[in-house]
Amino acid sequence: MVDMKKQLVAGAFLLGIAGLLAYGQSDLPGRSILKGAAVEYLFPEQVTVTAGKLSDVTLHFRIAQGLHINSHAPKDEFLIPTTFSIPDGSGVRLDKATYPAGEEFTLPLDPSTKLGVYTGEFTIEVRIVAAAGNHLVEGKLRYQACDKNACLPPKTIPVAIDVIGK
Repeated sequence: MVDMKKQLVAGAFLLGIAGLLAYGQSDLPGRSILKGAAVEYLFPEQVTVTAGKLSDVTLHFRIAQGLHINSHAPKDEFLIPTTFSIPDGSGVRLDKATYPAGEEFTLPLDPSTKLGVYTGEFTIEVRIVAAAGNHLVEGKLRYQACDKNACLPPKTIPVAIDVIGK
């Protein structure tokens, strides 16, 4: 009889643990589980610019639902800003990047803390100078995505643009 009680208690315990594990992997509303990319580059895939001249290009991005990323100018120095860069030697030089102002976001656990963030879709206005020719540029967007409870590690995604300098 005592062995049967121990087995019942052990079985109930194992079922409870299994239930907790299943809950941790669920897609409940309000639970941020990242299944895809936190930030996606949308367009343009190709631009044609005048070679050797400053040219403005608008880059479009989308942030996954339920997430936000710090703006380019976050309100606290310990927060990681969103930045765009183009590597040297690509045939295209980044002269300037203009970022949108961040939206104000309040942490649920600390209503006195206000953050500057991007959510949904946002754009970065870049001014580039391209050499003559066709250049497949692999720009980089560095950001840190967070939900209302926690932040993911910082990440850098490629921003591939075919830049044609004529």
